[in-house]
Amino acid sequence: MENIALIESFSEFKGDKNIDRVTLMAILEEVFRAALKRKFGSDDNFDIIINPDKGDLEIWRNRVVVADGMSEDDNEEIELAEARKIEPDFEIGEDVSEEVKLIDLGRRAILALRQNLISKIYEHDSTNTFKHFKELEGDIYSAEVHHIRHNAIILLDDEGNELVLPKSEQIRSDYFRKGDSVRGIIKTVELRGNKPVIIMSRTAPEFLEKLFEQEIPEVFDGLITIEGVARIPGEKAKVAVDSYDDRIDPVGACVGMKGSRIHGIVRELGNENIDVLNYTKNTQLFIARALSPAKVVSMKIHEEEGREDGKKGRVDVFLLPEEVSKAIGKNGVNIRLASQLTGFELDVQREGVEMEDDVELTEFSDEIEAWVIQEFKNIGLDTARSVLEKDVTELVKRTDLEEETILEVQKILREEFED
Repeated sequence: MENIALIESFSEFKGDKNIDRVTLMAILEEVFRAALKRKFGSDDNFDIIINPDKGDLEIWRNRVVVADGMSEDDNEEIELAEARKIEPDFEIGEDVSEEVKLIDLGRRAILALRQNLISKIYEHDSTNTFKHFKELEGDIYSAEVHHIRHNAIILLDDEGNELVLPKSEQIRSDYFRKGDSVRGIIKTVELRGNKPVIIMSRTAPEFLEKLFEQEIPEVFDGLITIEGVARIPGEKAKVAVDSYDDRIDPVGACVGMKGSRIHGIVRELGNENIDVLNYTKNTQLFIARALSPAKVVSMKIHEEEGREDGKKGRVDVFLLPEEVSKAIGKNGVNIRLASQLTGFELDVQREGVEMEDDVELTEFSDEIEAWVIQEFKNIGLDTARSVLEKDVTELVKRTDLEEETILEVQKILREEFED
């Protein structure tokens, strides 16, 4: 009865965990052999017969018959008198197979064995889950909201696997309720202890790239290639596309008639504004396209190797004064995305203002704190004149700087030109 009850309980696990019959039998045998080894010192002379479907379990110990008083190892040898209690006609040198009942291992051993089996089955299941999701890294995946925490959303897929969508991987406008279906990419899969931790992301540039593959047939088929993606999740994105077939307009194919094709992607990303542009290996032309809708007059590229920020170099971009705000964009979004997409640090300059008539903000690093200078650079203001020409109220809105700080900076910069 003990055998049947034990095996039946593992047949249930088999159903829950979707473990195949061969694997379950291997796990069962491994655990039983470990229990036999603890009890008898060795499991080499035991045969274990398991049928997990029917709940059958048989353990047979094989021993050699020796003369009475001559046994040196009771696990591998059995004395003649004892052997003849099993079968009266046994002789010295013959093999004796005797069934070992599970109850003979002791109640405590049975409980430990059961716990060990559960642990092994869960460990096997966790390993399989880890391998499965590791292969899905970078792919789109859907799961249902199970639990909402202040710093993450816990999701469950159709198989009951748990995924985590951290706050940092959510788009600002994301709002989900329990039971909602959520799409994202599998960003990372790690084993913490024996438990796989699956992190989903909706903010990664790869998510936008995969949505293009899913929603636009030409991208999925490889007729159109995505050469670069830059995103400020939930706000704006720039996607560079190309096609080796001159008959295909890659931008038109991605956007669709009146934006029909890209509309679903925009909706999925919380109305993120997506600019699709033609990729080109011509660096100047690519930078000009990336700064759209601004019209670039000219530019000067300073390529630099080994920069700590990973950029290819710096580019002085010259525009007419009325085009500067378009290039920078609201809160510096446009220029930041163009910089991400092209891989260059972009310095916007007003056409007609000679460099010797202006001074870069970094020249004032001994008087102005680095983080303050960075605040101005974030919105495309890299020179003294560009900061002086801006209204203080506008700068307060577009940066994290106080009005008092901005006035002090402008005073320092003004002195440069008065001197």
